[in-house]
Amino acid sequence: MKLSHFNYNLPPELLAEYPATERDESRLMVLDRKKQTIEHKIFKDLVEYFDEGDIMIFNNTKVFPARLYGNKEKTGARIEVFLLRELNAESRLWDVLVDPARKIRIGNKLFFGDDSGLVAEVIDNTTSRGRTLRFLYDGSYEEFRRKLKEMGETPLPKYIKRSVEESDEERYQTIFAKHEGAVAAPTAGLHFSKHLLKRLEIKGIDLSEITLHVGLGTFNPVEVEDLSKHKMDSEEFSIPKTTADMVNAAKDNSKRVCAVGTTVMRAMESSVSANHHLKPFEGWTNKFIFPPYDFSVANAMITNFHTPKSTLMMMTSAFAGHDLLKKAYKEAVKENYRFYSYGDAMLII
Repeated sequence: MKLSHFNYNLPPELLAEYPATERDESRLMVLDRKKQTIEHKIFKDLVEYFDEGDIMIFNNTKVFPARLYGNKEKTGARIEVFLLRELNAESRLWDVLVDPARKIRIGNKLFFGDDSGLVAEVIDNTTSRGRTLRFLYDGSYEEFRRKLKEMGETPLPKYIKRSVEESDEERYQTIFAKHEGAVAAPTAGLHFSKHLLKRLEIKGIDLSEITLHVGLGTFNPVEVEDLSKHKMDSEEFSIPKTTADMVNAAKDNSKRVCAVGTTVMRAMESSVSANHHLKPFEGWTNKFIFPPYDFSVANAMITNFHTPKSTLMMMTSAFAGHDLLKKAYKEAVKENYRFYSYGDAMLII
């Protein structure tokens, strides 16, 4: 399939600037691949579609406050620094994106806050907006990381035009977030409340976790019409043996195996045995899933409504079937569903 197959018109007013008042009361569109049907529900109705022995797999990554604002030495120009990943803890080296990039050259220094003591020196250019920074801070590593968190803000996606608010710190994080390392939330998981998890448990549905640290590469625009030529950035992930064993038991018993989000799906499809079972794993994946693709592990998926021409939409299309997904997105626009990170959800069975 080509890039142009994944375009659609989205009215700007359908971009969700805020989450639903209650996590589990966003809307839920249910796609049945076998029946080729579309139903409209509320997210907490999800329980109706699962039975005892089915399993849901969540991504327990935790978003860190990755967006900082510094001032350039001498000129005082305000520069946004987006932390991507730590390269070396001892040297305090980080891969970052800077904006505006044209003002930031090797050797420049950036100062964060009036008297925070946090300074960064640009030591390399990596891409047009990418830089390697060495942070200078007169304190222990633990104090340095605390200072980074203190100076940073919740990295809401750029399309959300409003300022970050206090509530975003909690709402742009899943309730099962444990392992810090993501620069964007695994958004399908944002819809789960403690009450909903308890209802799923009471019904006998198994809940398990993997970790995939979402990087900005997931959201990089695809710039080639031939999808086989697109290169995904790598993301770090781990699948514990307990999760692999639970998933394989459900699979062997012909139960529903539900990936909560494209990140979970990507992690699981990156660690599959020859007999289509899930393997424990720790490492990195740059797997790019687009149609046609045969999925090995999950037979159900929860996801949000994604941007046109995005890799996330392509994976969802590969799982749902392209015609059904196109029909679903058209219906979602018509029915005023809310799109993107803080938007409504879709269950594909």
